[in-house]
Amino acid sequence: METKAAVASLSALAHEGRLSAFRLLVQAGEQGLPAGEIARRLDILPNTLSASLNLLSHADLVTARREGRSIIYTANYAAMRALLTFLMEDCCAGAPEICAPLAAIAGQGCPAQSPTA
Repeated sequence: METKAAVASLSALAHEGRLSAFRLLVQAGEQGLPAGEIARRLDILPNTLSASLNLLSHADLVTARREGRSIIYTANYAAMRALLTFLMEDCCAGAPEICAPLAAIAGQGCPAQSPTA
């Protein structure tokens, strides 16, 4: 990832509402969530959410697809991994114990999701 792309991603996440929306989409998994559901869960006005999702989309952190009358938003996991890799690529300064806990967490992947009843 280039520095400009990292700055765009970090800038897009540098707002409480946008960060909350992104985290919710990360939790939702690959199926994503409709915009209306995101607005309901986060108690955000639809026009505010639309602006937030637009910024996240321009930073390539979320993708959108149409399903019938709904727009489904999904976290872009590849972009998230690229940003995390960018942030950690110069980590440690010769002391791997500094980043070892982060690398271990990143290496674990996603925790198992419990099935919904």
